[in-house]
Amino acid sequence: MNGPTDPVFRLLNDYQRGFPLLPRPFLAIGQKVGLTEEAVLDSYRRFLAEGVVSRIGAVLPPRRVGVSTLAALAVPVSDLERVAALVTARAQVNHNYQREHDFNLWFVLAARNEEALAEQLREITRESACPLISLPLRESFHIDLGFDLAGGCKHVQPNAAALTERACALPELERSLLAALEPGLAVESRPFKVLGDRVGLSEDFTLELLGRWLAEGLIKRLGVVVRHHELGYTANAMCVWDVPDEDVSAVGRALAGETGITLCYRRQRAQPHWPYNLFCMIHGKAREEVLALRADLARRHGLDVHPHAVLFSTRRFKQQGARYLAGACHA
Repeated sequence: MNGPTDPVFRLLNDYQRGFPLLPRPFLAIGQKVGLTEEAVLDSYRRFLAEGVVSRIGAVLPPRRVGVSTLAALAVPVSDLERVAALVTARAQVNHNYQREHDFNLWFVLAARNEEALAEQLREITRESACPLISLPLRESFHIDLGFDLAGGCKHVQPNAAALTERACALPELERSLLAALEPGLAVESRPFKVLGDRVGLSEDFTLELLGRWLAEGLIKRLGVVVRHHELGYTANAMCVWDVPDEDVSAVGRALAGETGITLCYRRQRAQPHWPYNLFCMIHGKAREEVLALRADLARRHGLDVHPHAVLFSTRRFKQQGARYLAGACHA
């Protein structure tokens, strides 16, 4: 890729959101970047095969459709392969990473409701025979706004939101369509027709529903979901602090507004094993780069007066989109 005017760069960078809601979206993209429809399709198929793109599809905001949690297991190194494999095998697990900590296997688990989530956590605890902590999201400051290849992360004005709402109740037909969308769109000339056909909806009605969901915020963004590691951002750290509850929202909003922060949120503590409530993710091309940015942020915001930790990822076992509705679509 040669930079922002290069068609390949634009396919990856410009369509992480705002994917065309048109019967032939890849044709429309090609007309914008100067490629034929077939060249666009071939490029995206190659990106998917190489793992540069995980899917072309929807990113959902927290708690609008189902529930999720960030969980971690303290796994003996000798048993890590077995436990990582059983966690990865669950369709509802969308991220699974080894990190530098006594709690060394970190994963995100989604479900339709709290009861199903709790049951899955019990099953994982039983199958793994390892201590487990669950850290539900309590407040979002900056979550999933894409990954700008020109600068490392998109810098937009964050919106803090406490998570007080429950998942919305969608009609069964709409839930089936959303379930069919979770793995991503088919990289075909008319992907919305393929999507609608899976659940018995017309192409026009499928496009209408997706447009409405975007307008209502049920879908946060629709577009290309890239994998940072394959794009050269091989160092990523989860940086955490134990901030007093009365201060954490203000601190989180200030931190989220910084260039270089890809995720920032407040999660529930899990005492006595996990005292931290403020989380942010920093991605970089080298460990030293990430540590330097973290040190600068901590200094300017006075963060390290609070207990803190830095957990670098050392291995990725799984990365995919959330599966809140796994099993809802049988087509």
